[in-house]
Amino acid sequence: MSHGEKRKFIRWDAIHLLDYTIIESDGTKGRYSMGRTLDVSLNGLKLETSYEIPLEAELEITVGIEEDLVDLVGRVTHSSRKGGRYISGIEFVKMSAEGRRVFRLYTDAFKKYQEETEAVED
Repeated sequence: MSHGEKRKFIRWDAIHLLDYTIIESDGTKGRYSMGRTLDVSLNGLKLETSYEIPLEAELEITVGIEEDLVDLVGRVTHSSRKGGRYISGIEFVKMSAEGRRVFRLYTDAFKKYQEETEAVED
């Protein structure tokens, strides 16, 4: 899936943000919100939110990199509270081949951002 904006660079200030919708047990879409990505891998991510997401909840997650947006489905595998925020581990359960390609770019960009941020802090 693509959107109208044709950025050819990565907005570092937005690399941590994503939106998600909780998928209810009957398959309907529930609460929509945004969260901050704390860590990513090709199999899942760590998500910080302002409210608790139940264990085993399925989420439809939208991530964007450059001009591409992709929807992924993930399941909450663990959750904890830290300083008034909630940290959830999300394991991907559904991703298209195109989604995997885009998410690999997102993962690479996220890791590069982390490395550059750590280098500046040292």
